[in-house]
Amino acid sequence: MSKTRSIERRDYSHEVRKHRFLWVRLAFGALGTLFLLVGIIGIFMPILPTTPFLLLATACYARSSHRFYNWLMNHPALGPLIVEWRTYRSIPWRIKLVAVATMTLTFGSSIIFFIKDGWLQLALAFFGVMMVIWLYRIPSRDRLGRRKP
Repeated sequence: MSKTRSIERRDYSHEVRKHRFLWVRLAFGALGTLFLLVGIIGIFMPILPTTPFLLLATACYARSSHRFYNWLMNHPALGPLIVEWRTYRSIPWRIKLVAVATMTLTFGSSIIFFIKDGWLQLALAFFGVMMVIWLYRIPSRDRLGRRKP
């Protein structure tokens, strides 16, 4: 006998305010899909931040489609990030760690293997450090208390 796991899906339709013109709804839907794709690419490319593009996709879908908006908000991987940001203006600590590790690997390998000019290496390192500092300053609710050794 197989166990089926019940996934609680919320209905966010009350948050959707469809635009009255069909062509505008289609444009918002297309933009939402574009932002969603860029956000997904941002998961794998540290230069592109994922969360802002997901928020843009959410805003576009909120003006175009109940179905796409609910799908995105209930998505098991992407939905919690959006809800966390919208509700608490925070990013989960685990996501921050993955982002910093990916940025370090990408910036480090670019500086070591691909960029030969010393000033460009320095500029890229400075940009990477600034991105990490910016990301670190965003709150993480799940890291309020630190464990004591």
